[in-house]
Amino acid sequence: MAVDEPGGAAAPSVEVPEHEMPSTVRELGLMAWVREPLDGAVRGRRQVIAPPAAATLGTPAHGAKAKLLAEVNAPNTVFMTGDNPALPKMPGRPTLGDFFRLRFDEFNASHMLQSAAIARGRGLDEKVVLACLLHDIAVAGLLSADHGYWGAQLVAPYVDDEVAWAIEKHEALRYFADESVGYEYPEAYRAFFGEDYDPPEYIHREYTAARAHRWYMTSRLITLNDVYSFDPAAAVDFAEFDDLVGRHFRQPAEGLGFDGSPVAHMWRTMIWPNNFL
Repeated sequence: MAVDEPGGAAAPSVEVPEHEMPSTVRELGLMAWVREPLDGAVRGRRQVIAPPAAATLGTPAHGAKAKLLAEVNAPNTVFMTGDNPALPKMPGRPTLGDFFRLRFDEFNASHMLQSAAIARGRGLDEKVVLACLLHDIAVAGLLSADHGYWGAQLVAPYVDDEVAWAIEKHEALRYFADESVGYEYPEAYRAFFGEDYDPPEYIHREYTAARAHRWYMTSRLITLNDVYSFDPAAAVDFAEFDDLVGRHFRQPAEGLGFDGSPVAHMWRTMIWPNNFL
């Protein structure tokens, strides 16, 4: 039930009447988010995957989550914890390459590999090539919103400060042309956001600050090697960058997610993205 806000205005309700839900949402608790015990990997139990709030807020699925949670009351049913058999099993000490191969969605992994390959083919500095290789890492395995900031945090303990900074700031630079280096506002953004889209004020502030920073061009080169990196026919293997990663990415001996770094939990979330808690 909606709760009144101060001043008497009713807050939007997150409850969606059954008859107003699309059929796919009505079936949410019975299909897409429940793993039936089809093999021994699920210990002979049904496992319920509770989608995170970030994935459902603002959608009818958020109002349907109560029905999904009620599925756990069924016999021999538990919440999903640990390995989801629908995903490839990660090794005990996962490397960056393992995430590219076993967790990142194929489209975004290919995009980052293409971006890095283009940057390398242009003879750019290895820091720039690495930044291109990692720039959309959050989109590929975690979430899209503010992905430059999430991505920078993910890699900060393992790369040069300049690389992390460039990944973070490409979030803002994407929206602003720089004719001096041939970067134009992407046509795709007009379709994505509309002709009249204006980024939020914080993006404008970030752009202004980044434009005056000594590492500006490192981040700007990400954007230059970003928008042209979506060739579905391109095939770039992560192994082509093994030497580069070995030189410039501090792979922890314990494996990403288990080295006690401030961001280890973010890597573990990608290892076990369906954990209930």
